[in-house]
Amino acid sequence: MNKKVSSNQAVYTPQYYKTFPGALEAFLYEECPQLGGFRTRQVLVKSIYNMVLKFFPKADYMRQGQIPWTTVHKDEKVSYGKSIKKTKLTNVVLELVQECDPLDRANGKKKLRDMKKEAVARLHKQAYNQDGCLTNAETAVLLKISPTTVSKYIKEWEKENSEVIPRRGTIHDIGPSLTHKKIIIEKLFIEKKTVQQVSRETYHSLQAIQRYISTFKQVLLCRKKKFSIEETAYAIGKSSRLTKEYFNIIEQYKERGYVIDSIEKYEVQNESNIQKDINYMIEEQGQMSV
Repeated sequence: MNKKVSSNQAVYTPQYYKTFPGALEAFLYEECPQLGGFRTRQVLVKSIYNMVLKFFPKADYMRQGQIPWTTVHKDEKVSYGKSIKKTKLTNVVLELVQECDPLDRANGKKKLRDMKKEAVARLHKQAYNQDGCLTNAETAVLLKISPTTVSKYIKEWEKENSEVIPRRGTIHDIGPSLTHKKIIIEKLFIEKKTVQQVSRETYHSLQAIQRYISTFKQVLLCRKKKFSIEETAYAIGKSSRLTKEYFNIIEQYKERGYVIDSIEKYEVQNESNIQKDINYMIEEQGQMSV
């Protein structure tokens, strides 16, 4: 039995559908009848409409110099051979030009090269803060430079600031560079920071950091046994190129006066263990004061 439609519903309901979602629902009804009934179409319409709003934000809300950009989501799960067509994407707003850039150029405060280097770091950080992760190629397109130049700027920035730039290669651990691994090892073994601190500062998962720790200690052990680079690579199941990079890091530590044996024995601290120690000391002090 059909429900009785009020006069207001008869007059105003059609106006509700004179919108993009309404037009999309009508299109699906006419052109894609195999999709199902009204409820199924409504779910699809809502999902598509939300994607349109996300990927095509109103330019009125953007400041001069900002640009919308679509990139890979930072929480995307990586697997071998996974194409970009099957990868989760997200939309971010990037500050391509800062308000201070024209005056800095006019007053000669910064060289163009330094401004581009800062822009590379800024764009990657802004994308990450909005759940995205840029690649060197994307940044190259945005700044009209080559991916090789972007890579060079990132390496220089990370070395100068002891900071990992959050890019897809480091976030998803798919890049060939060992720069970020060196910074992680430095923070863990030399600065003696906790795994959680290093994870936050380097945009790496706890699992990725644990892998670096394990590999580094394995290389240290093999080197102590006087294994060659090729023998070490075979023993730990890594490439010779990667193993050689670890060997170079160890040599740099020796040149700086660090005792390698002490690093090998050093146990990486965990915040939960530190908190237990703090609680224990508080309890001890409480008992002494009683």
